[in-house]
Amino acid sequence: MREGKGSTLVHLLVIVLSLVAFGFAIAAERRRSRGNIVLDEKSNSTYCVYSSDVATGYGVGAFLFLLSGESLLMGVTKCMCFGKPLSPGSGRAWTIIYFFSSWVTFFIAEACLIAGATKNAYHTKYRHVIHAQNFSCETLRKGVFIAGAVFVVATMILNVYYYMYFAKAISSQAAPKKANRASSTVGMAGYT
Repeated sequence: MREGKGSTLVHLLVIVLSLVAFGFAIAAERRRSRGNIVLDEKSNSTYCVYSSDVATGYGVGAFLFLLSGESLLMGVTKCMCFGKPLSPGSGRAWTIIYFFSSWVTFFIAEACLIAGATKNAYHTKYRHVIHAQNFSCETLRKGVFIAGAVFVVATMILNVYYYMYFAKAISSQAAPKKANRASSTVGMAGYT
């Protein structure tokens, strides 16, 4: 790694995987299933007819792409816990801050995406008799996938900064600073 820059390929892969996850999350929000109440004339009951269920697949796809981006970054950095210790200083402090922040946003994004995909896949079959009041078909609320997409972008930004500061903290340790003194040892003379 060159002077704390890190690998450009890792940066690129993390960004691309996160942007694909973001795209899938937006597509899932746009293609949420919507339900319409239909009257069954034979049994005089109502049931729900849902539009396509593509959003569940998009939500799971976003979940998997974000998971693969996070796994790639944690594999490269050895989750900051294994491998060489980070050199003391502001680089290490920022690395730790971005590490924990990216994990928090990652878990929130994954929770939104998987909850949205699960709730979108749930369909109510039959509702009650036609005389029931104020009923509707169960659908996913607006904004669940959008919240996931926002946290995907936040995770991506935090991951980029985490990797940048991680590389800086590792590379500053690789080149130790030498003392400017002529001799760094303590001279010992015989006792006479």
